[in-house]
Amino acid sequence: MSSLFSNSITLRKEQKISDEEFVQLRDFIYQQCGIYIAENRKYLVENRLSNRLKELNLKSFGEYYYFLRYDANKRTELNRLFEVVTTNETSFYRNPPQLQIFQEHVLKTTLNELRAKGQKRLRIWSAGCSTGEEPYTMAIILHEVLKTELASWDIKITANDLSEAVLASARRGVYSDYALRTTPKEIIDRYFIKEGTQFKVDPKLKQMVNFGQINLSDRMGLKRVERSHIVFCRNVIIYFDDEMKKQVIGSFYDNLLQGGFLLIGHSESLHNITRAFKPEHHTGAIIYRKLE
Repeated sequence: MSSLFSNSITLRKEQKISDEEFVQLRDFIYQQCGIYIAENRKYLVENRLSNRLKELNLKSFGEYYYFLRYDANKRTELNRLFEVVTTNETSFYRNPPQLQIFQEHVLKTTLNELRAKGQKRLRIWSAGCSTGEEPYTMAIILHEVLKTELASWDIKITANDLSEAVLASARRGVYSDYALRTTPKEIIDRYFIKEGTQFKVDPKLKQMVNFGQINLSDRMGLKRVERSHIVFCRNVIIYFDDEMKKQVIGSFYDNLLQGGFLLIGHSESLHNITRAFKPEHHTGAIIYRKLE
């Protein structure tokens, strides 16, 4: 998912936010999407939102708060707010050690267990897909693993994010070489169509992925997601407070089918959040399995 703020921001000085305005906006953002902004990041709120004030011709952050609460265009502006307070740093084949474990253990185990039951229906959820690199990477790996057998499977990857802007980019499926910086050349040659300096995702990958907006703080919205065999939510929960982490991880647990796998970011942990999952330690990553 879109991760919270980038530290590499040049501070603008045109607009100052008061302590009261910061608390109003911080609490509003938390209520809307569960992202918690610590006091020491006040300047980032000021920096990121100053352009919104200019565009809306507002004189203060307090006016902006009331715009978000009461203006007729508040829904549209809320989407802009989500875009502004999140940063999307991702790439294809991000964190290769974890993806290797996904391919050689998680996927192999899941496919074999489904085959043993006479089932060929697989559901994967990318709960924080950003501009699409993660779910498209999964689609590539599925093609690589199943090869000609793929046609006999019913596979769907559900890909969600908070920001409509990044979802629009994901649906387009057009990327620069920077997004492919960790992708093996043979994979690029097989699954991308080069158009000038851009790389277009092969339509057969797009067919496997359904993109849609979701707010991880919306419990009812999460319940509507089709139940999954595998859930990816990498580099997202690190930006939540403990209460929100427990809520979101609980929703993933409820979504997963028995025996399902949860993969989170390599710097994230479920320690002190839940004991509902069984952790499996592998070289380069910990994965979590729902056994009950």
